[in-house]
Amino acid sequence: MNKSKDLLPLGSIVYLEEGTQKLVIVGRGVIFDDPDTNEPVLADYMGVLYPQGFQTESTLFFQHDNIDQVVFEGYSDEEEERFMAVYHDWEADLTVPRKEI
Repeated sequence: MNKSKDLLPLGSIVYLEEGTQKLVIVGRGVIFDDPDTNEPVLADYMGVLYPQGFQTESTLFFQHDNIDQVVFEGYSDEEEERFMAVYHDWEADLTVPRKEI
C-alpha cells in the first residue's frame, strides 16, 4: 500500500478485483499466518461477506490494491485520523512481510 494513502474505515463495503460479492471491512493492519508458508504476513484488511457477516470459513484477508470498488465508506472521526497516524508509524517499523494476494 502506498503509505500516503489511508486505509478505509471499519464498516466500509467493497468489491475486490474480479469479485462478485460485497465484503465488509472488519479489521485493518492484520498479521496472520500465511497458510502457504506458515509464516506471519501483513494484510491491509480483513473482510467478511456482506450481508452474512463473520463466518470463520469465509473471512478474507486482502490488500488495498485489491479493491476494485468502494460501495460504502465507513464512519470516520478524529479518532480515525489519530489511528491512521499511529498506524503509519507502526507500519514503517514493521518487519513482517506484506502478503501478495
